[in-house]
Amino acid sequence: MNVLISLAAVVVLFLVGLLGGLPVLDIVFGILLPYAALAVFLGGLVYRVLGYARVPVPFRITTTCGQEKSLPWIRQAKLDNPSSIWGVIGRMALEVLCFRSLLRNTRTRLLEGGRLAYATSLTLWLAAMAFHWSMLVILIRHLRLFTQPVPGAVQWLQDVDGFLEVGVPVIYLSTLVFLVALAYLFLRRAVNPQLRYISLLDDYLLLFLLLGIGLSGFSLRHLIKTDIVAVKELTLGLATFRGVSLATLGTISPLFFGHLFLVCALLAYFPFSKLVHMIGIFLSPTRNLANNNRMVRHVNPWDYPVKVHTYEEYEDELREKMKAAGIPVEKE
Repeated sequence: MNVLISLAAVVVLFLVGLLGGLPVLDIVFGILLPYAALAVFLGGLVYRVLGYARVPVPFRITTTCGQEKSLPWIRQAKLDNPSSIWGVIGRMALEVLCFRSLLRNTRTRLLEGGRLAYATSLTLWLAAMAFHWSMLVILIRHLRLFTQPVPGAVQWLQDVDGFLEVGVPVIYLSTLVFLVALAYLFLRRAVNPQLRYISLLDDYLLLFLLLGIGLSGFSLRHLIKTDIVAVKELTLGLATFRGVSLATLGTISPLFFGHLFLVCALLAYFPFSKLVHMIGIFLSPTRNLANNNRMVRHVNPWDYPVKVHTYEEYEDELREKMKAAGIPVEKE
């Protein structure tokens, strides 16, 4: 049911976006909605970051997977159990760029005889790496639509991405990797009974939104062509707040507006979804703190003086009742 509802929602969003091809609505879908989605995206991220920053972290709660810094002759795991800022930076870099903790993710299988077998979920790690890195390449490639002239680094990345030179126009490798990785992540949730049981509507909605954006973008480039000059004029106008003429909007294919509306929906939903882990990973105290508890004394700033009831006072108050109940006491 979650799959069907999510798929139906994305299809409806795409069909609504196609209305941007109408002369009356092209300004709404081409100019007003992108600005509104960007405002919600930025405002939502600021709201989430401020919420994370308000959470008190009085003690070091670093997640550790190796030997803490101790005696000189005991080898420390400097990345798994960092004790300095440089160790934290190295750990965070591996986490953000290589998904190191996901690579260590283990799956369990029940073998014959009731034995449990543990193994690394290598396919999940590869799919996650392929998805995130290909999406980054696609985002950088799209900078050519928002810049004039196009930066040399963007042009170089685009040439490398299309080095296979398959098709006219060239099919980019990142596009294929992006779609294949998303398809695997969806099938993994849909086929595996355990994952399907814990998957929520939000999980499928995000996957279908990303798939819809990828498929509509692929179709715009290879199947249903649009006026790319008009599209670049629109994107440059949006980036520089110069606006765009109605004549230019009228030459753009409705498929582009459907693609753009899905992007706007994803942007607006981003800060309130699980995708916000892109920012949250940098504010996670289990990752961004050095484990130096043996070297530095950490005092809880909220540990204000309170009236306590010591055991001696407790025993003085209830000594006779404790003796009558047969409970041993320290003082007769």
